[in-house]
Amino acid sequence: MKNSATIFLSFYLLLQTLNGVKAGFLCVGNSFLANSSYRENRDSLFSSLASNVISNGGFYNASLDSVHALAFCRRDYERQPCINCVEKAIRLIKTSCSDRVESFDWDNDDADRVSCFVRTTNHSTFQKLELGPATNDPSPIGIDSFTNNMTLFRPEWETMVNRTLEAATVATNASVLKYYGVVYAEFVEFPNVYMMMQCTPDITSGECRSCLEECVKYYRDINWGKLGGMVGRPNCVFRWDLYAFYGAFANVTRVPAPPRALIPQARGISVTSLKGRIIAIVVVPTVINLIVLIGLIRAYGRIRKSKNEISEQDACHSDGQHMLRFDLSMILIATGDFSPENKIGQGGFGSVYKGMLPSGQEIAVKRLTRGSGQGYTEFRNEVLLLTRLQHKNLVKLLGFCSEGDEDILVYEHVPNSSLDHFIFDDEKRLLLTWNVRYRIIEGVARGLLYLHEDSQLRIIHRDLKASNILLDADMNPKVSDFGMARLFNMDQTRGVTRRRVGTLGYMAPEYVKSGRFSVKTDVYSFGVVLLEMITGQTNKNYFASLGLPAHAWNFWIAGEAASIIDPVLSRSPTNEILRFIHIGLLCVQDNVAKRPTMGLVIQWLGSDTISIPLPTTAGFTTHPPTELHRTDAMIQAKGEAGVLSLNKLSISELNPR
Repeated sequence: MKNSATIFLSFYLLLQTLNGVKAGFLCVGNSFLANSSYRENRDSLFSSLASNVISNGGFYNASLDSVHALAFCRRDYERQPCINCVEKAIRLIKTSCSDRVESFDWDNDDADRVSCFVRTTNHSTFQKLELGPATNDPSPIGIDSFTNNMTLFRPEWETMVNRTLEAATVATNASVLKYYGVVYAEFVEFPNVYMMMQCTPDITSGECRSCLEECVKYYRDINWGKLGGMVGRPNCVFRWDLYAFYGAFANVTRVPAPPRALIPQARGISVTSLKGRIIAIVVVPTVINLIVLIGLIRAYGRIRKSKNEISEQDACHSDGQHMLRFDLSMILIATGDFSPENKIGQGGFGSVYKGMLPSGQEIAVKRLTRGSGQGYTEFRNEVLLLTRLQHKNLVKLLGFCSEGDEDILVYEHVPNSSLDHFIFDDEKRLLLTWNVRYRIIEGVARGLLYLHEDSQLRIIHRDLKASNILLDADMNPKVSDFGMARLFNMDQTRGVTRRRVGTLGYMAPEYVKSGRFSVKTDVYSFGVVLLEMITGQTNKNYFASLGLPAHAWNFWIAGEAASIIDPVLSRSPTNEILRFIHIGLLCVQDNVAKRPTMGLVIQWLGSDTISIPLPTTAGFTTHPPTELHRTDAMIQAKGEAGVLSLNKLSISELNPR
């Protein structure tokens, strides 16, 4: 029975992949005359709707006389598929609703990996929640084709709904397309279940929740028992299925199945189950004692192990996922014996090579310099931290290798190199439109918020800079290089060190002066990166004066902040960019207490209606960072070790706990 279900599931996934399209389409309202101005005005709006959606970050609302049109694409959309999807929806409206006043289409094309929404009305719908009418597109196949245990399936499904709903209605997670949630989960009887929710960004978070709850209720009432489906309303859409539709789940970590012990079982005690309970009463305590004994033996073995040794047990995720330990022979094959042709970067402690595993997966291999004690410390720190961190805006560590003199870290390959290769290059910077820079700034902020507040640990990166922000194929940012990171207890807020680590120019004044660091030192570094993104200039260009933060501050108080904006952004929304300069200056304030948390920063980035306080004096406005660096060098000469860097070389004393 299980084998036949597996075969049927495989056939279903193949059928869905080949079919590839789900659509929710409705024509409503009165008709209009063929020669009326309504059609002409509607077609005029349609002519530029797709391009306007792209230029406005994925959402666009427009009106012409009595015609109103609204369109947007799924978050993390790709440019051309979004355009194709909107144009396809427009063609369908013109064909099937040629004379109808109102129409809307949730067009969802799995083959093109995109979902979009287009709506036309004769009244304004902007910032107005409308729950009807609803579109409905259930799967023709029932869940009972795979399992008869709906008692088992339903609580898992409901838990997934609640998790997706929470993700979709947290408006601080994005900018224009701010209401969006995707969850990828494992059920006890289904290996992979996928769910997505999204709302139009013009409504409130509470209205978004109401809209999505109505979609879910509609699905429960009308489609329950179907294996997947979609329900769309004028302001939101809900969909779930057994395969990764739209390509929306590439950077989503799967939620593991709940333990079977927590799953409701049928009532009633049979003779067999009674015997089982008797056996459990006898066996379970014995097993527990055995586990405790094994744990004590392993603990004793760990005490005897060298502190600098990394074992496979050290490299385990707290959620049970295992960190791969690669053989050196496999690394050599993957990189062509560290061929110079495969070298893609050079860091402070070694080189980075591109490689390919036998499975075809591309990897980035960081080979630490042989005999570097500091390099080994960085290596150990990064393994111990990254094995417990999972976020789409943090680079993913796949595994490590430690054989003989070789200490190697294996990461996911991020094809577009680091941010500094783009933002500081006169030609490549042209590729960084305002929408792309917006997404990068916001993604870095989300990654830092995860480190500071949302992960199971509290991490201070201490070396955030443009060269440590990697860009994937879609120019999404991934914070990297955690060798300098410091792990805090969750109730610990700040610390002091005699060893300064990081890169001069990105380090906060209090850290350079006295070694004091906290989450606010990362906020300062983020502010420097943000200002570099706005100006297109590296902070190092301003070392001769006072540094980029002080430079931007002086222009701000003179009322000339717009003059520091990168000329490449001349056609971008100036007011929005000025707001980002404002946020950047709040991050680089000399007064630590006045700097915002990353949670506040994300709220400010995603809203132009929230009141933002005025910034105070930026760091290093009176003394250049290089001057403080020289003072610190005098301290070092008296015997206190401290290392600062004007380039990518950073050395630190690390204390992973």
